[in-house]
Amino acid sequence: MRVKDKSIIVTGSAGGIGEGIAHRLAAEGAQVIVNDIDAVRGEKVVAAIRAAAGRASFFAADVTKSADVKALVEAAVQRHGKLDVMVNNAGWTHRNRPALEVSEDEFDKVYAINMKSIYLSTIHAVPAFRANKGGSFINIASTAGLRPRPGLTWYNGSKGAVITTSKSLAAEFGPENIRVNCINPVFNPDTGLSAEFAGGPVDDARRAKFLASIPLGRFSTALDVANAALYLASDEAAFISGVCIEVDGARCV
Repeated sequence: MRVKDKSIIVTGSAGGIGEGIAHRLAAEGAQVIVNDIDAVRGEKVVAAIRAAAGRASFFAADVTKSADVKALVEAAVQRHGKLDVMVNNAGWTHRNRPALEVSEDEFDKVYAINMKSIYLSTIHAVPAFRANKGGSFINIASTAGLRPRPGLTWYNGSKGAVITTSKSLAAEFGPENIRVNCINPVFNPDTGLSAEFAGGPVDDARRAKFLASIPLGRFSTALDVANAALYLASDEAAFISGVCIEVDGARCV
């Protein structure tokens, strides 16, 4: 039980990578709050975790709204007595298209979900971490923030901002035993956003194009990312802060 009794929030965990992280952390003993705006799917994730003898509960919150994030953090403290880890997984992308064709509304949305959420989680979770004499942020960024592809320019920029901001926060809050790290997954064709990343249905041609850029010869999975999150959430990573783990099969080399 590598994260036994730790209180952990996983945002955007009603499906995809977030769901995988929530399951993995619960299986290793964590008390998990599954967060999403989709209550129906979120409650299904909670039910599945409980069916596997894990501990989880659901809390609906929009990570782009300060009052929602504040309430989410307060729920973790009320339910578990503390907050140990916040996994900022919720994310969104505009469809793969030329930069000039992305609307202002799409730009605002991608930065609100991918980047403003990091700001809000910092504002509201740091006081809880201070009360607990430490804590850990795990921010799910992307290989797009390191090795951007054309067509996803504004998404790439948002993830680059997450990476840089995480490193800065790690330096600022390190003296308070608050760790901040990133995970950078490569393309996963099984997530709800895969068609947006690819610019259309993930057919054989698009799969082959993405796969050709990954030296290990396969796509990332939710479990791959969840295993990295488990390490960063555990006490095994007590001296790891300000780093990014590329879960990418060597794509960024």
